[in-house]
Amino acid sequence: MNALDLNADLGEGMPGDAALLDIVSSASIACGGHAGDETTMRLTLRAAKARGVAVGAHPGFADPEHFGRRRLLLPPEELDEQVRGQVRALVEFAEEEGVPVRYLKLHGALANMAAEEPAVAALCFAAVTGLVPGLSVLAIDDSAQVEVAEAFGYPVVREAYADRAYQPNGLLVPRSEPGAVLHDAAAIAARAVRLARAGELVAIDGSIIRTEATSLCIHGDTEEAVAIAGAVRQALEAEGIAIRAPY
Repeated sequence: MNALDLNADLGEGMPGDAALLDIVSSASIACGGHAGDETTMRLTLRAAKARGVAVGAHPGFADPEHFGRRRLLLPPEELDEQVRGQVRALVEFAEEEGVPVRYLKLHGALANMAAEEPAVAALCFAAVTGLVPGLSVLAIDDSAQVEVAEAFGYPVVREAYADRAYQPNGLLVPRSEPGAVLHDAAAIAARAVRLARAGELVAIDGSIIRTEATSLCIHGDTEEAVAIAGAVRQALEAEGIAIRAPY
């Protein structure tokens, strides 16, 4: 591929947001569920606007104590309310700040559950139907998220993770397992180049996963996030791959 989107999860109270916004092309902004509030949303919206970075809504379980990374079984109406309420809040602030919300990206445990269970994905995507004209879904590649979002008629951008290990089935290694989170910036950069050039990821057991991902995520809450993002962008651009949002 000739271009790749770099996205980061931002507005989560981490110190590297401003530096990451100088590197990435898309910002997935926490909407007050797992993290974030009106102040952080507005500040991140303004900073993204100033840099020409595309903005997306990043809702998750309203469980800040566990950063949205604990799997919860919620009644459908409660999950609908959480997702819709979070996205609506960001959209309202974004309208006031003059920033279009281009996409939806689910966070943490909710994202993983929606990747595995079509019914969860359907609840989440139905919750935001009609909120934003032309809204895209940034979905974990080769997962139920892609299938369900396409069935709903959303434009879909397929995503891979730069700093997370993969199972052979194409899903992420749970964070509770050793090696789930990657930290070596040089190795991650090489991985990004391989994805862009060959459409491949290497699973934790060494097997090869084919991917059609055109967006690569760098988690903003990883301690080395800025160094990783910088190394990834530098390596991709050295290979002639432009960093560009697809929205």
